[in-house]
Amino acid sequence: MGAAPALDLDAQLMLRVRDGDEDSFRLLLEKHRNPVIHFMYRMVQDRAVSEELSQEVFLRVYRSRATYEPTARFTTWLFRIATHLALNWLRDGRNERGFKRLDAPRENDWDVLAREVPDRAPSVEQRMLYLTRLQEVRQAIALLPQKQRAAVLMHKYQEMEYSQIANVLECSESAVKSLLFRAYEGLRARLAYMVTGVQR
Repeated sequence: MGAAPALDLDAQLMLRVRDGDEDSFRLLLEKHRNPVIHFMYRMVQDRAVSEELSQEVFLRVYRSRATYEPTARFTTWLFRIATHLALNWLRDGRNERGFKRLDAPRENDWDVLAREVPDRAPSVEQRMLYLTRLQEVRQAIALLPQKQRAAVLMHKYQEMEYSQIANVLECSESAVKSLLFRAYEGLRARLAYMVTGVQR
């Protein structure tokens, strides 16, 4: 009988969280907080909402610690939670009443979220240099249908494999490839002027 596959570091940390090690949760939060916020922002196009939804993602991770089982990569599990929250928020037409509930975590949970984790923003020079192009790309991604947008963000920005994205979106790998093909074709057409220099 072969040995069980080795767990990735994040899954090992989450198992320690399950056993009551809150320092391990802070490590996971520090590592994944910014990627989740950036993913949420590109999904919902609202900075305040992306912060609140990301907070809810980590609250759900923490509240699920007792039942956590490493059946998939930790990032797959994390982004499944994030994607469902983002798609639900978009689907519900930015339901303010449902959204406000995210602003009231339980007191004990909030202590663990370690608000002091820094947001490592790019320098002013970098922002000035890339802002225009980045904004155009982000706007093009924001115009994609919701599932195509989620697939592109996971594939391009999180560098997730087809199998992971399929796991997150709960569909087949061939469906993911089809989503990404249609999404990239749409982006290529919309952003063609960046290559040709002709503004559409």
